[in-house]
Amino acid sequence: MTPVELSRTVLRAVRRAVDEGELSVAVPARAVVTPPGPGGCGDYATNIALQLARPAGRAPLQVAEILRPHLSGAAGVADVAITGPGFLNISLGAGAPAALAHHVLTQGARYGHGDVLAGQVVELRVPYDARAEVVADALVRIVATQGGRAEVWHAEPVNLRPVPAPEDPAPLGPDAARWALLHPAPHDRPRITADHLVQRESNPLFRVRYAHARTRALSRNAAALGYVSDPSHVSHESQELESQEHDLLAALGDYPHALRVAASHRTPDRLARHLVVIADALLAFQHAVLPLGDEKPSAAHRARLALAEAAGTVLAGGLSLLGISAPDYL
Repeated sequence: MTPVELSRTVLRAVRRAVDEGELSVAVPARAVVTPPGPGGCGDYATNIALQLARPAGRAPLQVAEILRPHLSGAAGVADVAITGPGFLNISLGAGAPAALAHHVLTQGARYGHGDVLAGQVVELRVPYDARAEVVADALVRIVATQGGRAEVWHAEPVNLRPVPAPEDPAPLGPDAARWALLHPAPHDRPRITADHLVQRESNPLFRVRYAHARTRALSRNAAALGYVSDPSHVSHESQELESQEHDLLAALGDYPHALRVAASHRTPDRLARHLVVIADALLAFQHAVLPLGDEKPSAAHRARLALAEAAGTVLAGGLSLLGISAPDYL
């Protein structure tokens, strides 16, 4: 089950509770699901009970207790726990990782696209400033992923004014210059330094592009060994790999949320930072994708390759939205 599908499952649980007279609320248009925060558990968490508490005239914990059985009985949901003031923590069934990997690979560059801004025109009024124009250019594409249309104007009153760069970023080259302007939060002053060109782990842009290139190399190497990816076998594996695999699955699953936040709050830095999270998770996992020594390719290797390819798909798509290239060789 993908995050989008789980969000719909949460809404169906609310609708059933309303239909059965357990809650008297308007069913919201969407339910936000994210990886659990500190103190949480399971694969995903939602604050829907806290969102509905006030209109329902009940405490969040009461709303959570009402929704819990409706969620627990949904297809693909293995368990639901309540933590904190009323967060619903959802553990998915064994097939959830495979479904996520298959969904990413099927959707390709459109993975994470939604409709939260459908029909909306977002006016971006920017000053004549290099950083503002680069941020606006990225937002045109990011907003479009959520069904909206961004229009950029040089007009007053300005409503998009990130802190300007201290110097011209053009000498860094197009990719590093855009990253230098987009990766920091709008209120942070960007660093226009050669650090963005260094090909080592200290450079977040290098890690993202290198992680993408690694996924392409893994596919080529697997083909040379005579096997291709198979997402149907993606699952939580041995304890040794469980943490690394879980981190990568969680990062991929949270990508639609990061993209939605970037579009809704006009913050392309949110997307850039999430690409770093995915890249770091992939680089920690990629050592287990290919067989070692005389080991023969197995279903596990085909599944791990599918997960790596899904990560590469998301990294390429995210970099494209930022206007940054994703080379296959690096």
